[in-house]
Amino acid sequence: PRLRSPWLVSRSRRWFLGFLIGPIVVSPPAGYAGFTCDATVFPKEAEYDYIIVGGGTAGCPLAATLSESHRILVLERGGAPGEFPSLAGQDGFLRTLVDTDARDSPAQPFTSDEGVPNARGRVLGGSSAINAGFYSRAHPSFFDGGGAGGTVAAWNMGLVNESYEWVERAVAFRPVLRGWQAAVRDGLLEAGVTPYNGFTVEHVVGTKIGAATFDSHGRRHSAADLLRFANPTNIKVAVRATVHRILLNPVLPGSLSLCVCVCVCVYRCPCDLVSMVLGRRYWFGSCDQPSSPPCPRLGSSGRWRPKEQVTAAGVVYRDGLGRHHRAKTRPGGEVILSAGALGSPQLLLLSGIGPRRYLSAWGIPVALHHPSVGRHMYDNPRNSISFIPAVPVDNSLIQVVGIPGADASFVEAASNIVPFHSPAPPVFLHQSASPLFVTVATLMEKVPGPASEGSLRLASLDARDNPLVRFNYFSRPEDLARCVAGVRRLGDVLHSRSMKEFRAGARGRAGRRGTRFVGPALPANMSDDAAVAAFCRRTVSTLWHYHGGCASGKVVDADFRVTGAAALRVVDGSTFRVSPGTNPQATVMMMGRYVGLKMLQERRNRWPHA
Repeated sequence: PRLRSPWLVSRSRRWFLGFLIGPIVVSPPAGYAGFTCDATVFPKEAEYDYIIVGGGTAGCPLAATLSESHRILVLERGGAPGEFPSLAGQDGFLRTLVDTDARDSPAQPFTSDEGVPNARGRVLGGSSAINAGFYSRAHPSFFDGGGAGGTVAAWNMGLVNESYEWVERAVAFRPVLRGWQAAVRDGLLEAGVTPYNGFTVEHVVGTKIGAATFDSHGRRHSAADLLRFANPTNIKVAVRATVHRILLNPVLPGSLSLCVCVCVCVYRCPCDLVSMVLGRRYWFGSCDQPSSPPCPRLGSSGRWRPKEQVTAAGVVYRDGLGRHHRAKTRPGGEVILSAGALGSPQLLLLSGIGPRRYLSAWGIPVALHHPSVGRHMYDNPRNSISFIPAVPVDNSLIQVVGIPGADASFVEAASNIVPFHSPAPPVFLHQSASPLFVTVATLMEKVPGPASEGSLRLASLDARDNPLVRFNYFSRPEDLARCVAGVRRLGDVLHSRSMKEFRAGARGRAGRRGTRFVGPALPANMSDDAAVAAFCRRTVSTLWHYHGGCASGKVVDADFRVTGAAALRVVDGSTFRVSPGTNPQATVMMMGRYVGLKMLQERRNRWPHA
């Protein structure tokens, strides 16, 4: 007999889940309803200042910000949150992750090459609409060169904090700790994860209570809620709109009107002529003076060579009826990919931006050779223990986190009601007998970083299909070492005095009282490095914090522009080289707001009188 839960390695059976949902929390009408429509009602062709592909965790705050003074189109492949009652409150968390049979379910499942089940958001609000709702800011070193960026020249920390606060006004709430989560907090302190920092959204060493995206009534708030800050006259959101490719035009030598990026010459020739085009610098002339080094922007003919090879002019998307639409950018406009760590690199590849030989093997015309697209993929390993508590506990998602140190695994916890079903045929029971529901408590550790990296590749030429991904969990020894230390810390928390009333169980097979584990138990000898490392490899799962594929410094530059392409950016977690803090959603939402503000300022500087 087995109990199944998303917190465990295996997944539950779909048909049980109707029993898991108690009274459904009904959300009030969304503030974005007035400008959100099904893609079928959109024109076959239209122009916009900015086209945002993906109305997810980053795309929604980005769109709301840019709509202040520009015409915005958001293309979301999923539906609106109000169409899915399970998204309204935290009691629907399990059902959302497991009820994924429908083609348009809000959670789209995928499995990595290693066999680890995972999920991605397919709904307005993205993964922030389906996750466990924990809200915490990034670790400070993320902004010092260890995250999205690493190559971001200088994060404006004043603007970063302003952007976080803007997000928090709409989606962050202080949770109420009850028995199980309070015991986890105390157990962490007993295990030496100190000091106690109380409630805070900051990433600080010790034990803390983080914010939640569920309010005091249990209603979920996601990135979609940030659309209420949008200018409704400037924004359109199309749901069930699947983008199939980016429209790319070549930038030809001598063509000045197509390029909108800064071209900076490393060498200055006496013959240089500086011209201002759309507020940008370009270098012309002939470099025929033997005493001067060659000008890298000039070819042998003396004609200007653009830094960009292609420029994004729009996208082609398909509605739910299979009809194709074209959305094009106005002069000075851009296409921005916010389709997530799987969707953004996948769409670049489908559009002909990626490794030349790989694209040619698929028969995709190569628009821009970009060898790093789809590489540098990461997923933070999660290892956990689950057990049946000896006393009743409330259904809870992540509220408390232990942060032992800069490079140590984070410790979090949850408790869920899961169905019990024996695979053996019933003898004395009717086939239609109701399942038994049991509360399962889970302690989990998440490896920070991580250092291990994998890659993404296409599964088909259909953008609706998940790409294939390998994360290469624990391929780097430092990740495994952190997991070993993290699992030992789970044992310390489990055996703390605060956990005594929860872990005491019935007599086991050996006749001794002990913890009734659901799934793998902790190794018998926790001092045996090899045994604990084997446990890490055997029980590895995900916390849904995968990132990369359009890594900063590899695919995008300091302003999140795709290098080699004009009018094309990627603004989402696919640009991250490490996961920010304990849980990334706060920083991804902040990033959407932050980049939007930077783009508005950039445009005002370019056209001050526009």
